[in-house]
Amino acid sequence: MIISLVGYMGSGKSHISKVLSNKIKFKLIDLDRQISLKNKMTIPEIFEKRGEIYFRKQENEILKEVLSSSEDCILSVGGGTPAYFNNMEIINQHSESIFLRTSVTNLTERILKQKDKRPLVVNIAEEDLPEFIAKHLFERNIYYSQAKFTIDTDGKEPEQIVDEILTLI
Repeated sequence: MIISLVGYMGSGKSHISKVLSNKIKFKLIDLDRQISLKNKMTIPEIFEKRGEIYFRKQENEILKEVLSSSEDCILSVGGGTPAYFNNMEIINQHSESIFLRTSVTNLTERILKQKDKRPLVVNIAEEDLPEFIAKHLFERNIYYSQAKFTIDTDGKEPEQIVDEILTLI
């Protein structure tokens, strides 16, 4: 079984996938990390040197590779992954998909702490960030909402979210 976590940057996909992986002893695959390893560059470097289109093609290719595996794993995908190509359809066909839904307020708070490591928001002024996130989230929700399951993460500890995931699947 493959369990895919989708959601906006800062929704907790990386952290929740680690906790879930440890709890059920499934291999953890972080899609961005796989792209980074294959290209021998960080994600910001790929965006800077090769551009977003190159990155999105790599993302789609590696997503298909991971999802074609019969190995049990937890897959954490980038926030934009579901919005490109037919990625969300592929994710749903080959895994149990879970949307980690998080409020704009919580996303803003989390993203501000790592702003320099986030290529999409690094050049956005701090005061403009909530509006950017709200607009971006609105555009991407059509894809995220196609996930088989949705979990609201606000006000919950990682363990609670993991338990909810296990109850759903």
